[in-house]
Amino acid sequence: MVSVIISIVLAFGITAALGFVVIPWLRKLKFGQTILDIGPSWHKAKQGTPNMGGLMFIIGIILSFVVTMIVSMFAMDVQIETNDIMSQQNHRELVLLISGLILALGCGIVGFADDFIKIKMKRNEGLTAKQKTAGQLILTFGYILTLWLSHNTSWYIPFVGTVNFEKNIFTAIIFWAISFFIIYGCVNSVNLTDGIDGLCSSVTVTVAVTFIIIGTIMNFTGLKIFAGALLGGVLGFLCWNWNPAKTFMGDTGSLFLGGMVVALGYLCKCPLILLPVGIVYVCETMSDIIQIGYFKITHGKRVFKMAPIHHHFEMCGWKEKKICFVFSFVNLVGCAIGVAVYYFGLKY
Repeated sequence: MVSVIISIVLAFGITAALGFVVIPWLRKLKFGQTILDIGPSWHKAKQGTPNMGGLMFIIGIILSFVVTMIVSMFAMDVQIETNDIMSQQNHRELVLLISGLILALGCGIVGFADDFIKIKMKRNEGLTAKQKTAGQLILTFGYILTLWLSHNTSWYIPFVGTVNFEKNIFTAIIFWAISFFIIYGCVNSVNLTDGIDGLCSSVTVTVAVTFIIIGTIMNFTGLKIFAGALLGGVLGFLCWNWNPAKTFMGDTGSLFLGGMVVALGYLCKCPLILLPVGIVYVCETMSDIIQIGYFKITHGKRVFKMAPIHHHFEMCGWKEKKICFVFSFVNLVGCAIGVAVYYFGLKY
């Protein structure tokens, strides 16, 4: 557990400290948030708040993960099952860790491009939907291909057992199709959750803690370090993003976090666990889909006062801090269910 504590403390310290440098720098560059008229009217007060603050935890998480992994591999508590440090199992786990970090970074770059165009080039829409989707799908394809080539194709399904998708062409198609759906869907679900001060960060705290617990159940130090770095990073960012926010993470940060969450699901060999563990992400996405679908079918009627669903509660009079607390608690319940299913599914 020493390595996990180091990863948390390092990521927290680096991220929180970067706020003193990055936020003034973003202000100097006039990288301020533009608040659209379609949002709640009281959000107009946030006009000009420095955006792209997600750069802080991206740097903090990556540095923390790399440093802690190096220290752990050569001086501390990484347990090697054989004398060969690059045994087949260790090689696969290392590929999962590195490719997961690259996926998250790639998603962050897509978000950075979107934010940069919105803010610096004065285009409110940023990247077009097609451009954004294309970038994410390319990253998704590359990640799945890496999983396939490294033979990281076995999933643990609670109460069922381990399923290897390399058996035949049919199972291979299932693996690719479901993975595309999970990765692309999860990344954008996390992105949708970033709509009010501290919400995405606080919900992601519960997710990170959950995967530290799952990593402990698996005895997978790399997973615990990965989740620990995520936990420290979002906690450090909350120092600056809690209401009233001094900075927003932007798509730069939210898409990066989406990539991290996806990677955690694949690191524990059970991406389906993301459904209960990320229940708030799921609800945010479903509320948006329901709202758009119902609006089109009924030619203008709405189910929610505003979507995604956190805006609905805002319109009902909930304060941003209350939404963060309630949503985080709901996600914590989902996480507890996820851990229970994962653990007792192993005992089945």
